[in-house]
Amino acid sequence: MTPRPSIGTPRHDDRRRSYPALGARSERTGTWWGDAWVEALEELALDSARLARGRAYAEAGNVDAITVTPGRITAYVHGSRPRPYRTELRLRTLPDQVWEDFLDTAAREPAHIAALLDKDLPHALADEAALLPGPGDLVPDCSCPDDGYPCKHAAALCYQAGRLLDEDPFVLLLMRGRGEQEVLAALTRRNATRMAVERAAPLPQLPTVQARVAVQPRTLPPLPPPFPTPPRPGHPPAFPEVHGGPDPLALDLLATEAAIRAHTLLATGEDPIAPLSTWQDAVRLAAAHPGSGLTSATRALYTSLTRATDRTPTDLARAVAAWRQGGIEALAVLESPWDPPAGPFDRARPALSAAGFPDFRPSRNRLSTPTTQLRYGRDGLWYGYESDPGREDWWPRGTPDTDPVGALTARLGG
Repeated sequence: MTPRPSIGTPRHDDRRRSYPALGARSERTGTWWGDAWVEALEELALDSARLARGRAYAEAGNVDAITVTPGRITAYVHGSRPRPYRTELRLRTLPDQVWEDFLDTAAREPAHIAALLDKDLPHALADEAALLPGPGDLVPDCSCPDDGYPCKHAAALCYQAGRLLDEDPFVLLLMRGRGEQEVLAALTRRNATRMAVERAAPLPQLPTVQARVAVQPRTLPPLPPPFPTPPRPGHPPAFPEVHGGPDPLALDLLATEAAIRAHTLLATGEDPIAPLSTWQDAVRLAAAHPGSGLTSATRALYTSLTRATDRTPTDLARAVAAWRQGGIEALAVLESPWDPPAGPFDRARPALSAAGFPDFRPSRNRLSTPTTQLRYGRDGLWYGYESDPGREDWWPRGTPDTDPVGALTARLGG
């Protein structure tokens, strides 16, 4: 006879998960489904200032342990008063038929099951069941007296929930009504059924050909057309942060770059990176990273790139500004003075004088005033620069133009 468990024996509840407080941290892993969760909150918000306060609360670690049940995420959030507030986010659960369709879709593709086991959420599965919240789907509630929608405590909980989702997409599935073990067990049953049906099916009769026919000379049919190029590069998997392991940001950046490079090579037959030097590629990487230099993650990226290229952060920041101004040609204009032939360069000063800018002094491919500079590139474009008076610390500004007056006007407008 099996002994009954004592009253104090804990039992696993797959539809109720509690996560310890995540603590202070400024950066998320940044999965696409975590981003969609945060976007749903930000589209819901009526006050951006409360969102900013909520983000600051989350980054400071003001959110206690988080409990997730179907349709609800709950936590106590510390604010300006000693007593924390009970805060929750509600999200409707999915009907049983939607879950059945979701599980059927996942079981048909072994890659989908493998992705879920790796804590990755394929786009096709999320779209099948409309798992991600849309505008207005998240309903915040809080015991604080603030009538904001959402209040800063609910916003803080939502930002911390985004971190949970980055680490484990099953949190989203639980919010929608099914626990992790419940989902995996259902997928296992479906997979076993599919394999049993395949084993029971008779083997197809393979076509045969006589040997003498096979060796006779013949004209082979043309190869089938290649598969169409995907419309966009694939999204890399989320890389968890492991103590002593590789930097997740660096892995994500490398994987994203590899996907973009492969997609471009497949679509055009040309490798966009091969012609670049190590320094040019470092500048391209930094320029492609949004918000470069402003967050701890991008500061770490700048540090790694400058160390690898033996440059300073200021060198890299100036080169990034040039790359964003006009790519590799603009970087060459920044770093390589040259002596242009007579023609467009010699006609630039009269054109500037006629437009009311008579004070430019020529030097090689540059026309300068104490605070403004135009540089003529080998591509026939003029590039705007500016500096503080007396410093000769020139930074790219504006949009390149074939007309020096147009480049100067774009710089002043920028």
